[in-house]
Amino acid sequence: MTLIEEITTRLQTLAPSSLEIKDESALHAGHAGNAGGGHFKLSMTSSHFCGKSQIMRHRLIYQALADLIPSKIHALSIHALASDEL
Repeated sequence: MTLIEEITTRLQTLAPSSLEIKDESALHAGHAGNAGGGHFKLSMTSSHFCGKSQIMRHRLIYQALADLIPSKIHALSIHALASDEL
């Protein structure tokens, strides 16, 4: 299973209605402080985000991926929308 597949599988607990993950690691090759983890951009829409602040939405995502950070995921850019914001 690739890392993107692993991230996708873990985020299914938040029942995303849309999910896009881009690996941007190549754009950050040689980045100072990176011990080998990848750089990812995540866009996700979920009903689990309804009524929650951006901070709470990010916390839900980080909880699902906690053991992958920082060993496999060095940086994660998150765009999280509630399904009622579309």
